[in-house]
Amino acid sequence: MLVTHLDLTDFRNYERADLALVAGSNVFVGSNGQGKTNLVEALGYLSTLGSHRVSTDHAMIRQGCESAIVRARLRNGEREILAEVQLNRSSANRAQINRSAIKTRELPRYFSSVTFAPEDLSLVRGEPSGRRRFLDELLVLRNPRFSGVFSDYDRVLKQRNTLLKSLRASGVKIDSVSTLDIWDERLVTLGSEIIDARVDLVSTLLPEVSRAYVAIAGEDHSATLGHQLTIAPDADSAFPELSTDGVLSGAIDAARVDVRARFTAGLAAVRRAEVDRATTLIGPHRDDVVLSLNGMPARGFASHGESWSFALALKLASAEVLRRDSASGDPVLILDDVFAELDQSRRGRLASAVGGFEQVLITAAVLDDVPDALAANMVHISRGRIVVDPRETSAAHPEEER
Repeated sequence: MLVTHLDLTDFRNYERADLALVAGSNVFVGSNGQGKTNLVEALGYLSTLGSHRVSTDHAMIRQGCESAIVRARLRNGEREILAEVQLNRSSANRAQINRSAIKTRELPRYFSSVTFAPEDLSLVRGEPSGRRRFLDELLVLRNPRFSGVFSDYDRVLKQRNTLLKSLRASGVKIDSVSTLDIWDERLVTLGSEIIDARVDLVSTLLPEVSRAYVAIAGEDHSATLGHQLTIAPDADSAFPELSTDGVLSGAIDAARVDVRARFTAGLAAVRRAEVDRATTLIGPHRDDVVLSLNGMPARGFASHGESWSFALALKLASAEVLRRDSASGDPVLILDDVFAELDQSRRGRLASAVGGFEQVLITAAVLDDVPDALAANMVHISRGRIVVDPRETSAAHPEEER
């Protein structure tokens, strides 16, 4: 799949942007704060309905404006698609495909991309929520139906937590509350589907991550993944007591677990504690993925360079999984300010690793950071403007060259 044209209206610092893109690599060059990342962020949003930089859509609407529009022309073989999303401050977002309205959550069906940015270092060093989000976004790209599954699970989880708060406040005996049983059943049904899908995805990613890590780092540190399920700390033991923070945890061989049975038993075991704390203590909303190097947890043990390579490997592995599974071909690969963080040898290895993708979009403050093999097509950015002649940048704003 290729993006052949990108058009923005009131997105971030762009009042208007009109940009043609080509197959292969496209490099967006400009000083920091000029709007390079805003271009790739817009395309990433079309694919994942989220930003790799902020948690709210409103931050992407230009200051003083009520809405922003991202419009991209996509090509997959002989087929062309016009995909569009309008972000609104005071109403629901709207989406179109070929000028016909669709549900916004259906956009990922039409466009697939994988973004790597400096923020992705948190996949290795950050909290479990970031790793869960990484898996879930990839699940939706592989099977857009999961967007609805996640929405339904979140809705049930909120309703169940509301009921738990009500039970704690009223002091009703929890054994006699049939309403909680109803929400438990729905939570288990949806949650088990999510857990099964994540476990399968981790197994699929594992060999790709190992290969990608070697390709980037140039050496094999045995990069591995393991799913950590709060419903089953140990598949062979009785259900354990709660830990001090109220979470049942432990790395397990998830393939050996009857997820639905474990989830049901787990909720029964922690019901009293959940009422006391007024929150749901186990389930996919609390699970994690354990990243290891040479048998040691990467979080806390990996160096900065190792963590950076691991995060990159996760994204390249997800891109490989998508290109293998998707009928729409390669995902668009986005590398946002990546090469500045790598030494010369790793830059070259990364260039080789991504060279086979149909389209790669790269942002860089310094063109010399980008290997020559990827620098064929350059787009210069200055203060929310796409500069046809790069000499315009220095002539209009000489202070930026200092």
